[in-house]
Formats: sequence, structure tokens, C-alpha cells
Amino acid sequence: MYELKAVTKRYTRGKETVDALAGVDLTIPDGDRLVIQGPTGGGKSTLLQMLGGLDRPTSGEVVLDGTDMAKLPEARLTRVRSENIGFVFQSFNLIPTLTAQENVETALVPLGVKTRERRERAAEALRSVGLGERLGHLPGEMSGGQQQRVAIARALVKQPKVLLADEPTGNLDESMRDEIMDVLERMWKELGLTFIMVTHDSALAKKAPRVATIRKGRITVKENAVS
Repeated sequence: MYELKAVTKRYTRGKETVDALAGVDLTIPDGDRLVIQGPTGGGKSTLLQMLGGLDRPTSGEVVLDGTDMAKLPEARLTRVRSENIGFVFQSFNLIPTLTAQENVETALVPLGVKTRERRERAAEALRSVGLGERLGHLPGEMSGGQQQRVAIARALVKQPKVLLADEPTGNLDESMRDEIMDVLERMWKELGLTFIMVTHDSALAKKAPRVATIRKGRITVKENAVS
């Protein structure tokens, strides 16, 4: 479970001080599916970076399973990210010279997983997202939707507790968007993940059980009536 307590993130731009997050309080239970929305520059990506331990707040607490990530030494914070949090980005972030299987394996290297097990787990992760026949393909040999499936497999191969997605369908057309969301929602249900996604797409937000809207660093949360 996440607990954010009075989280502030302050940036200085010349003589101006900007609060990207302004005293955010937020609880995200285990297994939740939360969509984060808001205008550009409102603090969405900053909030996701806090949840992922990619940045530290100026003040406040970012507690994951009882541990305040804001206070961890960098080496331990890196370990928490490697073991517990999977990331999916809009731009896929695949290594172009590595095959799909090798890209997925990169998530297991920091965990010290041996070569044979890495290969087996990467292949299984790719099969789980419908890419069992694409293990040896390079990113440039795959469509955008297939590349995003590789990115999802890479995020999930380490069996994280949390999946964070930043505009995961932003580079895809509508039909491919729906396919990728079907994969993400299926993985959320099957693996019991806590799934948190930033999106500008209101159609996707309406399908989430909870939506957090952030404007000028302040957050409100509403429940959606979804089947």
C-alpha cells in the first residue's frame, strides 16, 4: 500500500518557485487501479516519479509497504525499484540493438538472476503478452503495439507489486490503444498488481475504478461506477 503524506515538490525556475506538488495526501491500497489525470504541467508525471522512487519530494513522506522511500539511501531505493516497481513509458524505451527477449531480460540483471532463468522468464513474459513468436525480433522489426507489449513484459518479468504507466498508449492509434489496455488490465487482474496510470485519454479514465485529478500540484480523487 502507498501512503503519501503532505508531499511537496518544489522547483526553482530563475527567480520563480513552482510547487509541482503542493501538500499531496493520497492512499493507494494494494491491488488498486488508479488513473491520474490533469492539465499539462499540473504535476501528473511528478507524482508518478514520486511513486516510482525516481525522484524525492522536497518535503513529506512517500511510504510503500511501510517504508518511506523519500528517506532511503540511494542504493536501497534502487533495490526497491528493481524488485517492487515495474515501469511502462509512452516511448517504449527499448534498446534497439537487443532482441525482444534480451530487452525483457535486462530487467532481471540487477536482481542477479542467472542467465538460464533470465531467458526462461523473459520468454514466458513475452508469451503472456502474445509475443511468443517474436522473441528474436529487434524493436525496429515490430509495430508500435508490439514494442509496447515488449515493454510491458519487461516491466512484469521481475514480478513487481506495482505497475506504473506513463501515457502507455500515447503513441498508438485507437485500435492499438484498446489492445494494449486489454493487456494491461488482464495483467492487473491476473497478477494482483497495484496499477497506476497517467493518461490524457478520458475514455480510458472512465473505465478505471478510481481517478485522481491533479491541478497546480493539488489532488482530488473520485470513484467511478465501473462494471
